[in-house]
Amino acid sequence: MSFDPNSPELRRRRFRPIPVRLLVPNMITLLAICAGLTAIRLSTEGRMELAVGAIVFAAFLDGIDGRIARMIKGQSKFGAELDSLADFVNFGVAPGLILYFWQLHELRDGGWIAAMMYAISGGLRLARFNASIDDPNKPPFAANFFTGVPAPLGAITVLLPVYLAFLDVPKPPALVTAAYTLLIAFLMVSRLPVFSGKTARMRVAPELVLPVFAAVVFFVALLVVYPWHILSAGSILYMLSLPFGWRLYRQQAARHAAALGAAATASQGSAPSAASFSQPSVPAPEQEQRPPERLH
Repeated sequence: MSFDPNSPELRRRRFRPIPVRLLVPNMITLLAICAGLTAIRLSTEGRMELAVGAIVFAAFLDGIDGRIARMIKGQSKFGAELDSLADFVNFGVAPGLILYFWQLHELRDGGWIAAMMYAISGGLRLARFNASIDDPNKPPFAANFFTGVPAPLGAITVLLPVYLAFLDVPKPPALVTAAYTLLIAFLMVSRLPVFSGKTARMRVAPELVLPVFAAVVFFVALLVVYPWHILSAGSILYMLSLPFGWRLYRQQAARHAAALGAAATASQGSAPSAASFSQPSVPAPEQEQRPPERLH
């Protein structure tokens, strides 16, 4: 039987229909990439407020695409790779270029180096995250922590000088902005444990559902009306919370090490008793030589 590559049966096996639920998260990720690229264009045109707004919108989309994928069971290897590419563009390249066109260009080559180091740090942070997802040696409690500041929060935090300038705060010297950019880049590639809370199960009591909805709507309204105030306060509070995440990691690591030590001690203590039960009893030499007693 001859092989026909154009046969309908082979074509149907090769190109199977893709469920729509697999396409929805990828469409959201592509929309986030469009927002990041648009932010770059707006920064070159000097429209910094819209550029920063596009980065915030991309961060919002990045926060919901994964949750939507898990909700509708639309995870895929292609989607994971596309999400990593989007994060590098939106939270590595775009914020670095925004800072360069906003102020770092005053330092010429020095400013470009600072912006480039931030973008490269974002890429390295994402590569390390992808490589350590399936690490079998990771302790269970480590699932609640990121290693280094995640790329979306790094992008939101590194733009703090821009938020403050929008609030009519005097613009800092370009050298200070470059140093702050390098600081955030270092925190992204560092081994600093950052609390994520991804595995924490949060449940809301029935009587608190409506108040929670009202609080979310109130926060969104504040973000829309006072965006630079909320982003500035959030960035500062996030930076101040980093030592608490490191302290929480150390405490959980100490408890985990203590639990492993107690388990090892218990297993060593039970080993001799188990051996004594498993070994047959050996009669004493004098008992072996004594003749058996007669029954009276």
